[in-house]
This record gives sequence, C-alpha cells and structure tokens, in this order.
Amino acid sequence: MRNQRNFSSEFERQVVEELLGGESHPAQLCRRYNISSSLLYHWKDQYSQGKFNNEPTEEAALRDRIEKLERLVGKLILENGFLKRGLQNSLNQSRINGRLSPDGRTSSALSEGGVDS
Repeated sequence: MRNQRNFSSEFERQVVEELLGGESHPAQLCRRYNISSSLLYHWKDQYSQGKFNNEPTEEAALRDRIEKLERLVGKLILENGFLKRGLQNSLNQSRINGRLSPDGRTSSALSEGGVDS
C-alpha cells in the first residue's frame, strides 16, 4: 500500500498561484511536482474558497464559473447537433418510405386532397 503524502498549505497555495498566474499549464505543474491533475484542481477549488488563509478571490470564482458554463455550452452544442442529425435522418427515412411528400406534408393529407388555405 502506498503512503499518503502530506503537502503544506504554503506549498499547495504556491502551486495554485502558479497555475492561476498563467506561468505554467496544469500538465506542466503536475509533472513538475509529481501530483495528479485531480489533486491540483481540488487545491484550486479550495483556494478559490479561501481555505489557504487567503481571501476568496472573486476573479477565481468567476473564472471557474466561466469554465463550467463553457463546458455546458459545448455539451449542449453537441447534443443539439446530434438531435438535428437524428431528425434529419428520420425525415429522410420517412420520405424514402413514402410517408412524406418532398414539401413535408403527410401522404394522408395529399390523398385527401388537402390544400393549404
């Protein structure tokens, strides 16, 4: 079983400030200090909440919020594209099977003499 390492609050704070300062990328910091990315982001969350004897930074909290919203927008864009392709495939399949006319009306409306008024 592996021994759990303990890091000082000052070290954790230094690493997070280096990350937030833009001096290094997260992957670089993880390699340099031999820590996992999940630990780094855990420290970042703690820092933004003021748990390293620092004032909670509004800028860090806003940055985290922006990152979460950007991930959500990306997810919604992917879902929207998936649903559009599914709808288009469904409409194309209906046209192939003869249930829809090229203008999008159902075949029953065409057979009943349905006329747009």
